[in-house]
Amino acid sequence: MKIYGIKNCDTMKKAFKWLDTQGQAYEFHDYKKAGLSPELADEFIANIPLDTLINKRGTTYRQLDDATKAQISAQDSAAAKKVMLDNPSIIKRPVLEKNGQYLLGFKADEYQEFV
Repeated sequence: MKIYGIKNCDTMKKAFKWLDTQGQAYEFHDYKKAGLSPELADEFIANIPLDTLINKRGTTYRQLDDATKAQISAQDSAAAKKVMLDNPSIIKRPVLEKNGQYLLGFKADEYQEFV
């Protein structure tokens, strides 16, 4: 199991705590330290709907120009990939991956079913 995100994010901290409490082993990929590769961006885009993948509530999204927001809203995966590579913090956190399946955000009951 692998979890993707940013270490200092409050939602990430909740997910880490839950996984640790449950004794679940996981590998952590920190966008701030390890970055986001084009291949990983492609993998996310191929497996997670853009409406779910892009965090439209965060400051990173709000700071985008209207044209870029429109492209992302129109499901333009190339535009979304560029924004993700330039600003990995725009990806909803955490992204939990297990056996090619993905779960975004953190809700204990969803994690319980997923792991």
